[in-house]
Amino acid sequence: MKVALPIFMILALILCIFNLTQMDWAAPLEGKSSIALIGAMASATAFLLILILRLSKKVAEKIKK
Repeated sequence: MKVALPIFMILALILCIFNLTQMDWAAPLEGKSSIALIGAMASATAFLLILILRLSKKVAEKIKK
């Protein structure tokens, strides 16, 4: 689990950056740009959830000690 979480965090960031580059900034809610926006938001949410999981595991370790 120590290796998996950073890998998933990196993948989420890469997906977010990729989706942001696919957006048409002149019309972000039309056509394929809306799909890219949804993908960017989903990957950013996944990154935040994984970050919360890492922090909660650190807190649980400190409570056990």
